[in-house]
Amino acid sequence: MHPALNIAIKAARRAGQIINRASNDVDLLKVTAKQQNDFVTEVDKFAEAAIIETLQEAYPGYGILAEESGESAGKGAADAEYQWIIDPLDGTTNFIHGLPQYAVSIALAKAGVVEQAVVFDPNRNELFTASKGAGAFLNERRIRVSKRLRLEGSLLGTGFPYREFDKLDTYLAIFKELAQRTAGMRRPGAASLDLANVACGRYDGFWEFGLAPWDMAAGALLISEAGGLVSDLRGNTNYLETGNLVAGTPKVFAPLLKMIESKLPETIRG
Repeated sequence: MHPALNIAIKAARRAGQIINRASNDVDLLKVTAKQQNDFVTEVDKFAEAAIIETLQEAYPGYGILAEESGESAGKGAADAEYQWIIDPLDGTTNFIHGLPQYAVSIALAKAGVVEQAVVFDPNRNELFTASKGAGAFLNERRIRVSKRLRLEGSLLGTGFPYREFDKLDTYLAIFKELAQRTAGMRRPGAASLDLANVACGRYDGFWEFGLAPWDMAAGALLISEAGGLVSDLRGNTNYLETGNLVAGTPKVFAPLLKMIESKLPETIRG
């Protein structure tokens, strides 16, 4: 296992302990709205601080891109080649409501290319890991995407708009057709876990608009290393920049992407 991945696992488990302790007293947490339907708790901040402390202790020169504290260079590094991409609590709204569907997500990118990934589900004690070129794992067991061959009969994950609703009509058009062509869609509310579930074969595909890099960096590498395909809405690889992502098994991905592309207005690109 790559040394940086070991450190990321240590950081994710440390954050998971903070989250699990806080989950026993959710009603006592201080909750702040960053914007409409976008919340942050004390737990997000404490978990993020613990992650950053653990990572910087081992790799002080690496940059940080984290949901709550933003972007920063490593100590003594004005423009770090390596950057940690961190979501300390993906699924905060679920957490606030006591819905056990949230995760810690940590990725490490080199010159913008994600090379290490950890998604940790503290509720189920499921640890998803991947290193570029070395495969994807769930609790140290190798995982692969499902063997689903067609969009028909597939189970898909997605995430509907909750902050900005300018693309809602496009979502609904896509949803309508997929509802008629697939076995169903699920919207649990934590993209990192949705992507991990594609990687281990629980879902056959996934699509969502408007994600942040920390929502998908780790999960996208999990899927790629598990034999799946990931792109933006136009079939390109710059989903971390556009925030729009489509993923799936090799056979499901192509028809899913084609169908989504057919519903896109010219105002949505990437």
